Amino acid sequence: MGQIVKKGRRTHARVAAAGLAAMVTLACRPALADWRQDIGTFRIGIVAEPGAGNAVPGLALLTDAYSKALGMKVEVLVARDYATLIEAQIDRRVDYAVYSATAYALVSLRCGCVEPLVAPTDADGAAGIRSVLVTRDARISKPSDMASRRIALGPPDSVAGTLMPLADLAAAGVTDLEGQPLLWRAASASAAEAMLAAGTVDAMFGWERASATRGGDRSSGGGTVARLKSAGIPASALQVVWTSSLLRYGPHAVRSDLDADAKRRLVDFLTGLKDRDPKVYRLMERGHPGGFVAVNPKDYQPAVTLVRAVAGKSRP
Repeated sequence: MGQIVKKGRRTHARVAAAGLAAMVTLACRPALADWRQDIGTFRIGIVAEPGAGNAVPGLALLTDAYSKALGMKVEVLVARDYATLIEAQIDRRVDYAVYSATAYALVSLRCGCVEPLVAPTDADGAAGIRSVLVTRDARISKPSDMASRRIALGPPDSVAGTLMPLADLAAAGVTDLEGQPLLWRAASASAAEAMLAAGTVDAMFGWERASATRGGDRSSGGGTVARLKSAGIPASALQVVWTSSLLRYGPHAVRSDLDADAKRRLVDFLTGLKDRDPKVYRLMERGHPGGFVAVNPKDYQPAVTLVRAVAGKSRP
């Protein structure tokens, strides 16, 4: 009789445990689905390529890939420019947007309502660009030496040739760069390179690609120094005496209040996309073939600093 009672108790315990597990499962299912139900349709915003109108190559494939990754309906909004895209995300008309670095910084400063998830890389691991001060003059070894040397600055809207140097050097205490009498304004990056090659100036601001490493930014080559070498200046005659912080390639960003499960799904989908589906990756990212990596707001602090500096300079 005692054995029968014990067996009955064990059976009741198993039934109770199974019932509890079923209740927990049922309770969790609506919670996991809530964010999809709340959103209804996940809307992605991208900027149209010049002259393409609202046409996006491979739009059906892209929409299907995102839809499968999220398990819900997806629509794509094609914006005519970044200003339109920024307004759409601030107004909650898009949940996810593909930005340039400075466009992301603008929307971040405007509303503080966005969060970068991933950014593309180059095949060699480069994650963005830096501004560099390149010289043929051995007497220039640091930014403070520029006061007595002829320096070529790029056009006013040049990111690497003007905006990044002004922002970074101002943060380092060089506050009157544009006021220096020996500063030469070049009409283009090519014009600045020609001035340095001809000896018209002693140094110039240019750019280089760089990777993001744990111990600091590592140069990936290319850019101004490579172009000057191609123009016939010996490598031994060139030196980089200053570099700016890294300006990452533009991110894919979501609204900060998007559910954590949706963010996780998107990061997993995007960081594995290059290896899993190269065709879709090429449709999504033509300029940087190295694949997506996860990023965070700190990675775009240099872009925010740059945009703040430009905004402060433009105020009356």
